[in-house]
Amino acid sequence: MTKLVESMREEWNKRARQNAFFYIASWRKDWDERSFFDSGEADYQRLVAPVLSQLSLSAERSSMAELGCGAGRMTRAFAPRFLSVTAIDISEEMQSRARMLLNGCSNVRWILTDGTSLAAIGSDSLDFVFSYLVLQHYPTVDLIAASIREMLRVVRPGGVFLFQFNGSDKPTMNWKGRIISTVLDGLVSLGMNRLAKGCAELVGIDPEMLGKTWRGAALSSSQVEEIVRAAGGVPSGFTGADTPLAWCFGRKTAQAGS
Repeated sequence: MTKLVESMREEWNKRARQNAFFYIASWRKDWDERSFFDSGEADYQRLVAPVLSQLSLSAERSSMAELGCGAGRMTRAFAPRFLSVTAIDISEEMQSRARMLLNGCSNVRWILTDGTSLAAIGSDSLDFVFSYLVLQHYPTVDLIAASIREMLRVVRPGGVFLFQFNGSDKPTMNWKGRIISTVLDGLVSLGMNRLAKGCAELVGIDPEMLGKTWRGAALSSSQVEEIVRAAGGVPSGFTGADTPLAWCFGRKTAQAGS
């Protein structure tokens, strides 16, 4: 597990050095600082605000954590709304960029995670936990499950969780693309990164999108619900079920942690 986590950190540090904005939000290549953070604000209004309203959580009286803050795209939207924000990432390079870009946000606490735990955050200490475009990159179901359990651990009983995951294991490429990607991912898993990335460039594939730290594991909504309930959470709903952009939101039970 340690080797796998170190691989995650190394790959995301490389992506941050090459183009942090793109590898966080890869649907666009020409991000500048303004458009990048505007997209985070738009996603807050579209994805987060309706859930907080539905579950009657007042942001201005709440503390929160964001698992996978990256370069701060969503963190910028959270900081002026919440009492305090704990911004978590596995990549020192990503977080370094976020800290520089959000240096005026005095209520943000920055934490580097080891990819398996949130040991620096106390149990039952936060009102809201959030994660977006993060768990979909985790290479194993066990790592995803561990992160969900940790998110539930740190949120207080009665607090709210909202996270996105890959809910579909259906292929997104044609058979030729799948064969090429499988071969290249296999080279990466054998430690032949230079060869794999050289071949990727020859066939027009972004070499930084190879390997299990980019195309992570998928879980069904029923699997996620089982993990959440075992950790003391009660899902209020799922959206985008059976798609790569599936969401789970709900509350931690009042009895949890007691």
